[in-house]
Amino acid sequence: MLAPSLTKSCITVDPMHLIWDWNGTLFDDNHIVVEAVNASLAAIRAAVQIDADGYRDHYQRPVRTFYDVLLERNVTDDEWETVNTTFHDSYMDMLHLAAPAADAHSATAYARERGLSQSILSMWTHDLLVPTVAEHGLTGLMIAVRGSDSARGDRKADLLTRHLDELPMNGAINTVLIGDTFDDAAAAAAAGIRCVFYNGGSHHRPDLVATGVPVADTLVEAIDMAAGL
Repeated sequence: MLAPSLTKSCITVDPMHLIWDWNGTLFDDNHIVVEAVNASLAAIRAAVQIDADGYRDHYQRPVRTFYDVLLERNVTDDEWETVNTTFHDSYMDMLHLAAPAADAHSATAYARERGLSQSILSMWTHDLLVPTVAEHGLTGLMIAVRGSDSARGDRKADLLTRHLDELPMNGAINTVLIGDTFDDAAAAAAAGIRCVFYNGGSHHRPDLVATGVPVADTLVEAIDMAAGL
């Protein structure tokens, strides 16, 4: 029986597996993320707003630390509750303004043509992730779609470890995570798998390059880089 928070479809598992990050990688939502951050800052009457470059300058996990940096002080518990609620409400209100990355469909089809199995792993809430992936026609290409159970307060490294355990193969062998944040690379390293960065907008490209992790400017290029590792 599948774990409650794992959704699978029937695709043959091949020797190499790609794990796609969702937000900022397969799903181009950075513009609504920035607007949702600004809404959450306004909700606590913060005298600061950011643009896309400001987001790239400061984005980090845990997300609460990101807000500490933006405010140049620690966010209080009451403020954090307001920030968290406002961000998610604003994000959902704008979700219709976001869509898969320009080459998300062609890249995932290309991966299948190359004989690579694929799954999606996201820190976004599982119950919201699954229908959104399905809405955009990507579920059928994935052997698994895994989101976060917000009640656990997941770290991506922990979520990735569980995801690998749930995959119908030894996920630590010939498995590559494609993501857009430093957190993706840290999670992959902790899990003993490799990582390719997609330059999706969460960080400045030179900062991604400086980590030594391969950086791709398109999702198709990311697949070629992953296959070449």
